[in-house]
Amino acid sequence: MVLNSQKRIARIVQILREATKKMAKPAITQIVAEYGKDPYLILISCLLSLRAKDSISLPVSRELFKIARTPYELAKIPQATLEKIIYSIGFYRSKARQLLSVSKELIAKFDGKVPHTQQELQSIKGIGPKTANIVLAEGFNVPAIAVDTHVHRISNRLGLVRTKTPEETEQALKKIVPKRYWGVFNALLVTWGQNICEPISPWCSKCALLKLCPRIGVKKSR
Repeated sequence: MVLNSQKRIARIVQILREATKKMAKPAITQIVAEYGKDPYLILISCLLSLRAKDSISLPVSRELFKIARTPYELAKIPQATLEKIIYSIGFYRSKARQLLSVSKELIAKFDGKVPHTQQELQSIKGIGPKTANIVLAEGFNVPAIAVDTHVHRISNRLGLVRTKTPEETEQALKKIVPKRYWGVFNALLVTWGQNICEPISPWCSKCALLKLCPRIGVKKSR
C-alpha cells in the first residue's frame, strides 16, 4: 500500500473507529456528549485541558459549568473565586486569568459569541491553533485538524508525516487527510495515544494498527 495514500488513511480511521469504541473518550468529546455543541463550553474546556490530564480537567469543567456557561456569567466571577473552583487543576492561577481574559475579550470584540473562523479565534489572546481547530470542528462542524502532542506523535510514528512541530504536522496532514476525516482525526488519535500509543514504551503488542505502522522513532515498546 502506498505511503500516505488516501486508502491507507481511510483504513487507519476505520480501524481506530472500531478499536476505540469501548475506550474512554477525550474530555472534549465527553463535554459535547453532555452539553451539546456549545462553542463556548468547548472553548473553556479546551483551555482548562491544556497541560492537564483529561481525568483532571473534565471534572473541573463540569464543576465550573454548574456556575457559569456563558462569557457574561464567567466574567462576573472574581478571580480568587474562580481559582478556588478550578484549584485541582495545574496552573490554576494562570488558567483563571486566561478564562477571564478570553471571556471578557469575547464580550468586547464579538458580543459574547465565539467566532467561527480560525483567524478570529486566534486573534483572542490565549487561543492557539489546536484550541481554535477543536472549537471549529466540535463547535461549528467546520473541517479542521486539531494537532496536539498525541496527533503529532502518532502521525510521525505511522509515517504519515515527517515533522518536528505540531504546527508543521497540521499543515502536512491537511495535504494528505481527506476532509471528511478532519473532524474525527484528533479524537481518534488522542484516544489511541492515551490508551495504546503512549509517548514512552507504547503498547505495540496490543495495537490494531501494527501491520500498518512502521513504528518510526519507537525505541522501546511493550
